[in-house]
Amino acid sequence: MKAAVLYGQEDLRVEDVEEPSPGPGQIKIRNAYAGICGSDLHFYFALDSMPFDPTQPHPLTGARLPQILGHEFSGTVVEVGEGVTTVAVGDRGAVHPMVVACGKCPGCRRGVPMTCALMGALGASAIGGGLSEYVVANEFQFHRLPDEVSLADGALVEPMSVAWHGVARSNVTAGGTALVAGAGPIGIGAWFALKAHGVEKILVSEPSSERRALMAALGATVVDPIGGDLSAAVADLTDGNGLDTVLEAAGVGAALESGIANLALTGRVVVLSLHEHPMTLQPTQLMMGQKEVVGAVGYQDDEFDAVIAAMAEGHYDTTGWVEEGKLDDIVDALHQLRSGEGAKILLRVS
Repeated sequence: MKAAVLYGQEDLRVEDVEEPSPGPGQIKIRNAYAGICGSDLHFYFALDSMPFDPTQPHPLTGARLPQILGHEFSGTVVEVGEGVTTVAVGDRGAVHPMVVACGKCPGCRRGVPMTCALMGALGASAIGGGLSEYVVANEFQFHRLPDEVSLADGALVEPMSVAWHGVARSNVTAGGTALVAGAGPIGIGAWFALKAHGVEKILVSEPSSERRALMAALGATVVDPIGGDLSAAVADLTDGNGLDTVLEAAGVGAALESGIANLALTGRVVVLSLHEHPMTLQPTQLMMGQKEVVGAVGYQDDEFDAVIAAMAEGHYDTTGWVEEGKLDDIVDALHQLRSGEGAKILLRVS
């Protein structure tokens, strides 16, 4: 079968590899679409900055380079292993990429296995990935798609779940006010998730004119945080009261700083993005306003299903921000996204 295999930094090859077979409790999926994520960009362009050494066997999965990439994907079940009872051949679904966590660390014991330092995930630190024609996954990783959700939309469930989890961490309620900082895929997902939660007063801050235009076309209220007046826009949106929440999906210190500055008293910023550079923070404004900054990573199983249900209800629109390509185009697509051009690219893998 054809797969996108990472051998090292900026060494990604689309090549023929052995087709996998399911073992007990596993299913074999013919992948349809796989999305390119910011993590894939880190694998390709900044492999030495990853929090684990991909050249050494993963302690729980045994995976190491060369590694098939792709952890945002959907497909159709073509074979089931011994003991599989909840999934059948022909089922369409999205795949939760986490294969295993240690079960012993503080995160696992607290019920947040996505924080486990030893978490193994398809397309990153477990054998196999979505950027291939076929993949084997555990039965429990498969989330069935209703007829209303296409396989292309199914490949978006994973990143949209990241954003959904961020909104859950924000504690915002229907009728509240919010700022989404950054209109990349996670920021776009946060906007959709906020609206699905009944939040209508949302401002999207984005320096890219292209991304502001695509958000405006979706119906968002947008502002340029560099050339415009973000504080004035927030004051106008909130009648001068400040924001209930900020979803920081930009990955730059200035976005976090401005988010905190524009919070209402007792408001909360949720950090949804990877920051490549450290920043300086003045804690006094947090103390004086009883403001909060929290992190959000990954998602829970029920949030994966919540996104699928919201898609079925029509809360997501891919117009203008999702484009499709072929698996052979992956290196060009990585460079395109690295340059800031476009928002989300799905690759047809079979």
